[in-house]
Amino acid sequence: MGKAMKIFCYCLRDFDETEFFDEFCPEYGGTYAYTAEYPSQGNLELAEGYDAVSATPCDLSAPVLERFHELGVRYIATRSIGYDHIDLKRAKELGMGVCHVSYAPETVADYAIMLILMCCRNICHILDRAAVQDFTLKGKIGRDLCDCTVGVIGTGQIGSTVIRHLSSFGCRILAYDLYPREELSGMAEYVTLEELYAQADIITLHTPATAQNYHLLNREAFGRMKQGVILVNTARGSLIDTGALIDALEQGRIGHAALDVLEQEDGLYYANRMGDVIVNRDMAVLRAFPNVILSPHTAFYTRKVVRDMAYKTVRGVHDMMEGNENPLVILRPYL
Repeated sequence: MGKAMKIFCYCLRDFDETEFFDEFCPEYGGTYAYTAEYPSQGNLELAEGYDAVSATPCDLSAPVLERFHELGVRYIATRSIGYDHIDLKRAKELGMGVCHVSYAPETVADYAIMLILMCCRNICHILDRAAVQDFTLKGKIGRDLCDCTVGVIGTGQIGSTVIRHLSSFGCRILAYDLYPREELSGMAEYVTLEELYAQADIITLHTPATAQNYHLLNREAFGRMKQGVILVNTARGSLIDTGALIDALEQGRIGHAALDVLEQEDGLYYANRMGDVIVNRDMAVLRAFPNVILSPHTAFYTRKVVRDMAYKTVRGVHDMMEGNENPLVILRPYL
């Protein structure tokens, strides 16, 4: 083993993450320090003297990476599956190593199914009325999931798990992916996006954020969907054109929307903004709709996943420093 690794963690939560960093850093001969703050021009110097920086999705653009590099940081470890927030091109030019994490797909898959069921049964509306002791039935009627056609866009690990779990509900399942999985035959039928839009009563998103699928669900896509379709997004906010979604909700094209992710959520989700004026008009409009659920990016959030994220962050930095093979290393460093 080479020198002891030193990791500086941004946006680290002392109420659930530190116990696992306390466990795993010594196991791999390392130490760590942290702040609860996101990286900003006012706190980048905190990482001086550390080999690696770890953070949740935040601004890891070229200027931020360049400053970290000047401070001696050579490795970036994001505590997330997605890494579209990192300027990989600039990281590669700087010779920095980059890794991400993985975790069991059941966590997000089951959360997505929970949101589907909540929308099908109008549960938020039912609970809101129960809170003011309105126990009447009018306006609360739902639909049976077994009578619905569910469209799953993206059949990677999470999307495939959604399909396997949904298959027990008796609903018809359509799927779209650039790379169909043979093992899902018999549970889902692969179709084109156009066919999925036209036939699905429920659409759930499970694709990564890429330049190619930015605003995958836009005004044109909403226009092709069934009237009253349920839309669930536990993937990335950039997959949906929020302005077009608001219009589709106002027109009744979208019957319910359950969004665990949102465009421009950085600086909002995971922060206590109680009493603040939040400058995000799209969020304000969406929160006003009774048929919209805004869940603040918590689909991943279980104890098992938090432990896995801490372990794989520490292990990822260790393996980059030691030159070990690790499938979670996105960019190998060259120093």
